[in-house]
Amino acid sequence: MPTRRRRGRLLARRGAAVAAVALFAAGLSACGPDIGSGGGSTAVGSVLQVPAEDSPKGEITIWDRSGDLFKVFDAAIKKFTEKYPGVTVHHEAVDIDSKLQNTLITGTDVPDGVFLDDAKVGGYVDHLWNLKDVLAPYVKDIAKQKVGVNTVNGGIYGVPFDLDPGLLFYNAKALSAAGIDPNGIKTYDDLLAAARKYQQYKPGAKPIHLEQDSFNSQLQLEMFASQFGTSLAGADGALRLNSPPYQQILTWLDTVRKEGLGTRAEYLKPSDVGALESGDEVFYPWAIWFDFAPQQQLTATKGDWRAMPLPAWTAGGARSGAMGGSSFVIPKDAKNPQLAWLFYRFLAFDQAGYTAVYGPNAVYPGGTNTSIPAYNPAADPAKPLFKPVDGMGGQDLWPIAVEAGRQIPGGAPIPVWWSAAVDYLGTDLQKMLDGTMTPQQVIDQASKDIQTNLIERK
Repeated sequence: MPTRRRRGRLLARRGAAVAAVALFAAGLSACGPDIGSGGGSTAVGSVLQVPAEDSPKGEITIWDRSGDLFKVFDAAIKKFTEKYPGVTVHHEAVDIDSKLQNTLITGTDVPDGVFLDDAKVGGYVDHLWNLKDVLAPYVKDIAKQKVGVNTVNGGIYGVPFDLDPGLLFYNAKALSAAGIDPNGIKTYDDLLAAARKYQQYKPGAKPIHLEQDSFNSQLQLEMFASQFGTSLAGADGALRLNSPPYQQILTWLDTVRKEGLGTRAEYLKPSDVGALESGDEVFYPWAIWFDFAPQQQLTATKGDWRAMPLPAWTAGGARSGAMGGSSFVIPKDAKNPQLAWLFYRFLAFDQAGYTAVYGPNAVYPGGTNTSIPAYNPAADPAKPLFKPVDGMGGQDLWPIAVEAGRQIPGGAPIPVWWSAAVDYLGTDLQKMLDGTMTPQQVIDQASKDIQTNLIERK
């Protein structure tokens, strides 16, 4: 799902940062030039091949966002050039959202590779290399969801990098005091029962997080839908909001609201943090990157939080869904696309590369623990790349996140209008949480608005 993500210390502002994606995608689908239909039309010669040279030489320019993850990639470049001493990497910190579109349209100073949100890959395919041939040896070992979001009409347009599995974060100390065993939470009905019990123990508490930001609430909704193996649009681009999975999810969220079981707050904003610190909010179904909070932002409850698989929507169902993610893309106008492929192959599929990114490093002494690799051999439950998380009481999050990642069903390309849909679905979802719309009204109204204003206009 879409997210303009930053790692580590910047993750506290992640909920605010992703809002910029809505403006970007709206520009693609409504106003401004349309750089890609998302139809995946493939011109002759647009399928990238592996370079033939044993000792390749040349220079590449790689765009990443500024911040902690940029520093991690920057350090990994040293490992890459040890393996490929003939390749020089110019690593640039760029505001990709504001710069990439015009760069690809004009064809001026086009980078050789770009770190891009999965949400945007489908809108750029006409300007990207089809990577299906170079990825062929690895596809069977990549998380299905990541292959799905990068695949358009049989072509694969991104090198899958990170996987952001959903987890249920909970305040273990508070639940223990209330006599609640989190291991008994297997389904979302179980979560409701646990929340009711906690409220009896602590009257006035509203134990479950209810997201108040329109963008993030739609993002979380898609995490829940991902557990069913569905999403807002299918591989053919057709809207599938009016379906039993979305009806079940919205009804559950509405139940949390009706029964007063939810803390309505924006992700890690002051009112949210206050409820977390006071023990009023003790359940947080969210992506793995919530683990930033107990590491960096929470103080009174630091060390009290743990993570477990998400509840299932039906007994025996998937215990995780995807919430966010990024991949590496190679523009068609790149000067040295094959060398860019070597670099991304190193980061994603070479043990030295993915260890440099996810293992202990100068930026993250315990390892980068806000996502896991999308490449299954790198996400080996028996070979953790990052260490137990001190801020979560020393919990070994690696095997939990890896198992959650493996339970995520396959995905579909994210339509270019996804973020623009927040004006309709995200807004209507908030109206439902206000108590002014029913789940079915949300489905009916948002479906009509998205179809009319985004899909048909597109």
